[in-house]
Amino acid sequence: MNIHEYQAKRVLKDFGAPVADGRPVYQAKDAEAAAKELPGPLYVVKAQIHAGGRGKGKFKEAEAGDKGGVRLANSPQEAAEFSKQMLGNTLVTKQTGPAGKVVNRIYIEDGADIETELYLSVLVDRATGQIAFIASTEGGMNIEEVAEETPEKIHTIQVDPATGFQPHHGRSVAKGLGLSGAQAKQCGKISALLYEAFTQKDMDMLEINPLIVMKNGDLRVLDAKMSFDSNALFRHPNIMEMRDETEEDPLELRASEFDLSYVKLDGNIGCMVNGAGLAMSTMDIIKHYGAEPANFLDVGGGATKEKVTEAFKIITSDPGVKGILVNIFGGIMRCDVIADGVVAAVKEVGLSVPLVVRLEGTNVEEGKAIINGSGLNVIAADDLEDAAEKIVKAVA
Repeated sequence: MNIHEYQAKRVLKDFGAPVADGRPVYQAKDAEAAAKELPGPLYVVKAQIHAGGRGKGKFKEAEAGDKGGVRLANSPQEAAEFSKQMLGNTLVTKQTGPAGKVVNRIYIEDGADIETELYLSVLVDRATGQIAFIASTEGGMNIEEVAEETPEKIHTIQVDPATGFQPHHGRSVAKGLGLSGAQAKQCGKISALLYEAFTQKDMDMLEINPLIVMKNGDLRVLDAKMSFDSNALFRHPNIMEMRDETEEDPLELRASEFDLSYVKLDGNIGCMVNGAGLAMSTMDIIKHYGAEPANFLDVGGGATKEKVTEAFKIITSDPGVKGILVNIFGGIMRCDVIADGVVAAVKEVGLSVPLVVRLEGTNVEEGKAIINGSGLNVIAADDLEDAAEKIVKAVA
């Protein structure tokens, strides 16, 4: 689960991180009063969406102007004008795709005198099973581009969970950021509290880009992104309250309500599979035969008829889907349950695109009998390769 910048800074502030004073704004009429509560005289007006590249983004609407989603204002009145231009309009960045995201929240923050911009993030290194700090002197830039063009400027500092964060980790982070003296000591303290926040709140990723050195020599968190392990959110009801469902894909949100693992993709072949590994293999073989999957959808090992029915409805509600492949290996999940769900869903929502079904495993014969006796226009497949060939051919 992701949260907004202003929420992430609130979390970090609770752990003692140096962040600027700021106010979230939901209605343009409140912006000027919010700005007046800040020291000034410089104010930063930031669109709050779950996507990066806001500063270089463009609004679709002419009335929003062409200054991007992060703007500097020299007065509360100007901050209010920028807020009015942004709120309710659609911001397009490299990460939103051409559709963009509607800006429903603004964050007005006290300005800072920036001397240097640095990059610092904390994440789980899947290869080592450790938490890792990623540090670079190239703050404010796309870190992927830095990694590709100047990899020597990116430094990774691993933290063994057996020891936790130690002072030498802080010194290594400071060295990676090119800091020394008093700034290195500040960096060590900030790194320690970032590690504490990351572990205590069950985060997947914490990115500070940029971490700035101000002209007075102090460090400050200028921007912050956080994502959390959704499986651990039951331990953090205060974090769960920060969820902004308007930022989530409607189909993915609907799937989560039924405990379905669904991710929308850009292809035209909808997939309903049980098991993440089988789902990945199904998507791979679809691509192998020259087509693109429209989604990742894992109904899980213990899905009910109702969950399968809902999964099918979610796939068919995507207008980009031109064909559907159901690929089920019955282990815990029985093939007859899948078949019942597919038949029930098709009878309820109809079927206007080709449907290929491949069943194997527990109660496979019962499942095939249900499909064959349903009167549906279904293309049967013997194995995964046969299924992929048939659905790709059907939508060609």
